[in-house]
Amino acid sequence: MFKKHPKGLAVLFFTEMWERFGFYTIMSLLALYMDEYFKLPKSVSGNIYGAYIGIVYLTPLFGGWAADKWLGYTRSIMLGAALL
Repeated sequence: MFKKHPKGLAVLFFTEMWERFGFYTIMSLLALYMDEYFKLPKSVSGNIYGAYIGIVYLTPLFGGWAADKWLGYTRSIMLGAALL
């Protein structure tokens, strides 16, 4: 069944799986800490939550732009792996 798939597909799958796992784990911990530990009002915690989601979804755009303009393919992969 897996013989016809590209060789890098398993690496891509597991990288994406762990990235999603980390994202949703951090999101749930952020909500938990804001509610239980810091006792923030819902309006403030909602703004922080929204700002974090916005940053998470916008930074790849800036990273891709920087990779295209200055870093190149190899250096951007190495920097992304180090940051991840």
